[in-house]
Amino acid sequence: MAFLVDTNILVYRFDPRFPEKQAAARDLLRKGLLRDTARIPHQGLLEFVAVATRARPGSKPLLNASEARHEAEELMAQFPVLFPNAALFRTALQGAAAYQLSWFDAHMWAYAEHYGLEEIVSEDFGHGRLYGSVRIRNPFLLP
Repeated sequence: MAFLVDTNILVYRFDPRFPEKQAAARDLLRKGLLRDTARIPHQGLLEFVAVATRARPGSKPLLNASEARHEAEELMAQFPVLFPNAALFRTALQGAAAYQLSWFDAHMWAYAEHYGLEEIVSEDFGHGRLYGSVRIRNPFLLP
């Protein structure tokens, strides 16, 4: 079953402050690549570059601009990237209203709904919650 990868998974792969989450994110992406089940939304790539290159209080960014661009290119080469269109945008508008999601979460959900993916892998939604036909799985929760 194909699943949508939320931005936080991409970011944790490079965040040494959370070694357990970093390992889980790497494992999830590795398995998704091997099984051809992971899908990355265009929005996730945009957010990844922005978050990874943002200076954090008291420390430097996770990646410099060149590294972040390189990693985004690698992600695009390795995983199917899903792009928005007018129907997806309308779905996001409806999802934001129906589920009271933030705009960015509604847009992320709309990718999964629009492309027929049954699952979003993320820590930013309620684990196990069903939004439309899409279930949320938090890969950082202990089994």
